[in-house]
Amino acid sequence: MTRMMAVRAALALFLAAWLSPLVAGTGSRAPPPQDGEFTFLLPAGRKQCFYQPAPGNASLEAEYQVIGGAGLDVDFSLESPRGVLLVSEYRKSDGVHTVEPTELGDYKLCFDNSFSTISEKLVFFELIFDSLQDEEDSDGDGWADVVEPEEMLDIKIEDIKESIEMMKTRLERSIQVLTLLRAFEARDRNLQEGNLERVNFWSAVNVGLLLLVAVLQVCTLKGLFQDKRVVRT
Repeated sequence: MTRMMAVRAALALFLAAWLSPLVAGTGSRAPPPQDGEFTFLLPAGRKQCFYQPAPGNASLEAEYQVIGGAGLDVDFSLESPRGVLLVSEYRKSDGVHTVEPTELGDYKLCFDNSFSTISEKLVFFELIFDSLQDEEDSDGDGWADVVEPEEMLDIKIEDIKESIEMMKTRLERSIQVLTLLRAFEARDRNLQEGNLERVNFWSAVNVGLLLLVAVLQVCTLKGLFQDKRVVRT
């Protein structure tokens, strides 16, 4: 009975500490930025830019892939909120870039297809935010102050919190890896479908030429035999 009461007390403290930031409101602390992914069609000869707000003292990871279009390449650039050019790449099919620590403001991501005059590109990109170690340590200290038990319990709330956070981080990373694998699969599928269309087209052209040559040969031979008969008569 004493053990059950201790476990219930630990769970009550865990829930109280977990729900207390929600009850207090969001006025004292801005909500963390959300990870995002986007797939869009970039027309030929066009440039398209996106703006992503970011907090200060965090980590931003930007990944992109060209999954459709002739050449599978695009120009990419990344600018800081102050207008400083952080990344500039030309005619790349994919890339991964990390900004650490971030500045408070809007980051500018641009994809340029102006070098192509007829081919549009299908582009996928993903933005991943992570907090730095200083913020994690400060959050951990706050938890220690809130949930510090009066008695030694067999189940420690700090261990439960660390396990849940570790599980959440691994699940989020698994989702990101699966998303990238889907992007790779889409790019390979588009490439294979394009190659299949080219093979079918040129195969049909070759078959047509063979039939045309066969018909011409038959007509030529038939004409020669008719000429010989006329000469004999």
